[in-house]
Amino acid sequence: MRPSKGIFKSIDKPLLILYLLMVIVGWFNIFSAEYAESHRHIFDLSTNYGKQLLWILTSLVIAAAIILMDVRFFTGFAWIIYGAFLLLLIAVLIFGVEINATKAWFRFGGFQFQPSEIAKYGTALALAAFISKQKNRPKGFGMRLKAFAIVAVPAALVLLQKDVGTTLVFTSFIMVYFREGYIGGIVLFFIGLAIALFVLTLIINEFVIIGILAGIMLIIAIFLQKKTRAILQLVMLFVILSGYVYSVDYTMSNILQPHHRARIEVLIHKGMDLQGAGYNLHQSKIAIGSGDLWGKGYMQGTQTQFNFIPEQSTDFIFCTVGEEWGFVGSLLVITLFVTLLFRIIYLAEKQKSTFSRVFCYAVASIVFFHFAINIGMTIGLAPVIGIPLPMISYGGSSLWGITLFLFTLIKLDTQRMEML
Repeated sequence: MRPSKGIFKSIDKPLLILYLLMVIVGWFNIFSAEYAESHRHIFDLSTNYGKQLLWILTSLVIAAAIILMDVRFFTGFAWIIYGAFLLLLIAVLIFGVEINATKAWFRFGGFQFQPSEIAKYGTALALAAFISKQKNRPKGFGMRLKAFAIVAVPAALVLLQKDVGTTLVFTSFIMVYFREGYIGGIVLFFIGLAIALFVLTLIINEFVIIGILAGIMLIIAIFLQKKTRAILQLVMLFVILSGYVYSVDYTMSNILQPHHRARIEVLIHKGMDLQGAGYNLHQSKIAIGSGDLWGKGYMQGTQTQFNFIPEQSTDFIFCTVGEEWGFVGSLLVITLFVTLLFRIIYLAEKQKSTFSRVFCYAVASIVFFHFAINIGMTIGLAPVIGIPLPMISYGGSSLWGITLFLFTLIKLDTQRMEML
């Protein structure tokens, strides 16, 4: 163990600087997005930007506490932390408040807390603890099932809250499974194929899709020649894929909620209502496009200052960046996220401990999903599923969650050569 007096010297400075810089960038963008003449002061605690300052200060306290902890706390209490957050996810279903048809928050006075944002942290710890204990054992079906269940249980509880966006974030742990050998490249291929077929079926007639699949399968069968078993497997695959294609329309009509269907239709520009479900995306594109190369200037964005875009300080905060900072500012923010991700993966591969490596990849997975989907949904490349941009969007739960992730990673990295 390293002496406590050397802890602050051994923490990863680039990661710390990136965190502080992105939090500051986020705070000033929240101020611009929420600015009101009646509340001009950035420290006004009755405003969202004032509340965000409190969230930032409390996050710094959390960060300092994590750095001062014994690293064995995270390995020793991983399952207890995971269980505690599962109980919170159950409790919010009973005692939580409903906002935008989603029952995912506890309300305390003027503040709200979303346990699902922090539950991802507990899930990462539990997954790291499980995989680190199984590292020398063969990855049989039972072990894989247990590993998947660790993520599936909290994801199911979040889905019961009708929070589809956060539920989808849990799917990002697939990067961890892939890195640790719990799934192979063929699984990733079929996941990608399923997504592609889903989107294509919404755009093109399902009979055309099945015809294309039949043609591809026929070409493959010709190359297989007289390999009967392989041809039978190919026929079975064709039947399964055809059934999946037919199921897309049923899923859209009978399983997804109306607002979920509307968001997907907006994404593929099918029946896009610019005054309804398509309003946010339309205004978002106008705001980002109007920023041009250098932007309109801080607090000079017309879309931002006149509140044309709902949820602009949370899910659509990137619109403020695009409009007021332009392409250059947007590229700078994207560069910060890409640098952060590369730094996390770099540190992950330097860890001697399996627990630390798995946790690092879990952090990278969560950050990448939030970053890619949030920016994607503001420019029309991803459906609007209501997830924040880490450290940039307004929200205490989100900021606490990413602080727990990054500073636990930093703490684990201080002992990268130890077997935890």
